[in-house]
Amino acid sequence: MDLVFSSIAEIATAIAARRISAVEALDTHLAQIDRHNEALNAVVILDREGARERARQADAAQARGDTLGPLHGVPFTLKDAHETAGVRTTAGFPPFADHTARQDSPVVARLKAAGAILVGKTNVATMLGDWQSDNPLFGHTGNPWDLSRTAGGSSGGAAAAVAAGMTPFEVGTDMQDSIRLPVAFCGVYGLKPTEHRVSLAGAFPDPDGAPRSVRLMSCVGPLARSAEDLALIYRIIAGPDGADTDLPPVSVEMMPKLDLKSLRIAFADAFPGFPVASEISAAVKRLAKQLASAGAKVEEARLPKLDLHDDLAEGAKLIGMMLEAAQPEPPEQPTPVSHWFAALARRDRSILAWERFFEGCDALLCPVAMTTAFPHCKPGSPLKIDGKDESYWMLPAYGAVFNYSGHPSVAIPSGQDSNGLPIGLQLVGRHWSEARLLGIAAAIAPLTGGFRRPPGY
Repeated sequence: MDLVFSSIAEIATAIAARRISAVEALDTHLAQIDRHNEALNAVVILDREGARERARQADAAQARGDTLGPLHGVPFTLKDAHETAGVRTTAGFPPFADHTARQDSPVVARLKAAGAILVGKTNVATMLGDWQSDNPLFGHTGNPWDLSRTAGGSSGGAAAAVAAGMTPFEVGTDMQDSIRLPVAFCGVYGLKPTEHRVSLAGAFPDPDGAPRSVRLMSCVGPLARSAEDLALIYRIIAGPDGADTDLPPVSVEMMPKLDLKSLRIAFADAFPGFPVASEISAAVKRLAKQLASAGAKVEEARLPKLDLHDDLAEGAKLIGMMLEAAQPEPPEQPTPVSHWFAALARRDRSILAWERFFEGCDALLCPVAMTTAFPHCKPGSPLKIDGKDESYWMLPAYGAVFNYSGHPSVAIPSGQDSNGLPIGLQLVGRHWSEARLLGIAAAIAPLTGGFRRPPGY
């Protein structure tokens, strides 16, 4: 059993069958971290002794015949944003360097209740504010496929750790492609759920107990090496939790097993006015052709008649208003509340336009980002796309469109470019369709080859 690249279910089953112990599962992953993390810098906070004690307790509980949860003894890491009792949460921000929450966030509590064992925290962009995982506390995270290139951000340490076999799964946050972009760069899978599907309570460090301001567009979701593993973690963390009052009581469905011949897939190899590398565009068309050959109903997407650049700008305005509300001292001229409601009304038009679009298909296949992993650089530096300089700030555009609209998206690996770097694509669906999107991703995996182990790991 190649434990560090086994699925979550394989690890949990092996522990439940006593083929391995929880301590052995932990130590194997710690050894992988020790072997590769110095160069990769993905895991930045390690609770080695605390995790080993929890693993011993898991083995003792099993020996007593206690009921085992679905993740009993499975080790995992978390993006350094989630509040965790007894383990620092810094968000890569020096003023938070020593912050330790009094209690776990609801998402963390659910994972622990399912039997999972927290090992440590993974690197992020400072205050989760960039698409490279680099900060003054811990430095930058390299990409397992090429250490000279970024793993993406802000969940870059999470994606790199999953790809490198340091952890079977992760949980990231995504306000502007922050799960899907690093997933694409590192060649793994990631789910951005529908807005308000997974609790945001405790998803960001809050030393002063201030009122939660980020209530729109940001999502919490899993990263893993298969759609099946995403589905397992998603079902554990999704749904009302008694803390985040924005979560509706919408049922969290099981991932269905789907036949490609039953699917209706729309594809867009680019969005109007959005740059994209030709190899990524070609990957969308190639997969669309494969799906059609496999019997799916595939057609080029007739995208909603929206100004997507304006959607991005409106999304940025909403983020700005939420962050303004989070400041310890209000600005001298705060944004009038009427502007907030006008912005929400503008957003409603885009949400409804996309909902009408998804009446005609099960999923939209499109790029995750305009490029594959690029060399570490100063944020804001122009990026070369097919030899042409493109704006750094357009990096998350393909993903951020669906943060603005709140629609769920599964990012999947789909081969490699001419530099040997992973290409990531996304499947987007109507609100609350996560289970079906995950089923589509699982059905597509034989066509794309799914996760590939980076050389040297």
